[in-house]
Amino acid sequence: IGWEIGGGVGVTHYFGDLNTYTDFTHPGPAATFFGRYNINERLAVRLGGNYGFIYARDEWSQNNFERTRNLNFRSHLGEVNGQFEFNFLPYIHGSDDLFYTPYLFGGFNIFYFNPQGQLDDGTWHDLRPLGTEGQFPGDEYYTVQPALLYGGGMKFDLSYRWSLNFEISGRRLFTDYLDDVSTVYPNKPQLQNQRGDIAVDLSDQSIPSDNFPQIGQEGRQRGNSKTNDAYFYSTVSLVYYFGSLRCPVISLPNQ
Repeated sequence: IGWEIGGGVGVTHYFGDLNTYTDFTHPGPAATFFGRYNINERLAVRLGGNYGFIYARDEWSQNNFERTRNLNFRSHLGEVNGQFEFNFLPYIHGSDDLFYTPYLFGGFNIFYFNPQGQLDDGTWHDLRPLGTEGQFPGDEYYTVQPALLYGGGMKFDLSYRWSLNFEISGRRLFTDYLDDVSTVYPNKPQLQNQRGDIAVDLSDQSIPSDNFPQIGQEGRQRGNSKTNDAYFYSTVSLVYYFGSLRCPVISLPNQ
């Protein structure tokens, strides 16, 4: 019972329209900070914040269509969250026997993202203001979104005060625009008139091939809107335990 604070580092993994084959070979950096209150030996609640960086390129794909599509993106992630934890084993700081446990958790978070795309000249541009799938000005997706979080981990004591936590946590998103790719290619003359040449260039970076000679035509598939994007954190954290806060015993003088 009592409060803990912790912080750690790790990696992020993105899964979505530019990583449909669950490629784990391009992780981004991650950091985490949180406060946890242990209600009892099994249950805890936690508030925290995370930072991550994600990126992907179609050129890394095993799929011919995706390599021909030739899109790319990168984005910072910032989030605040709250979660409820359940320890599989009774967990007591300083105990000789109950000093470790696997645990599961679930909760809710608010996150910020801002996808950018890179042109052939190496310059990066914010994608949301460009409406790369033909969004009208004012109809762009929001870059602050809610999500559900879930995951599991392992915690064990190094001493009475200090412990290590290893975690893997995922996010169930309600947007498919984490990577700015979701639906179909827009009308290019209309996009150029509304947003300019850079918007057109970043909307369609395809490399024509024998199998897909005209991939960037208006209305052709650009992404898969039936499945939302996702990202995961894998972190290790060092945690400090403040101990139980108990009321002092007050002895009253005999009357």
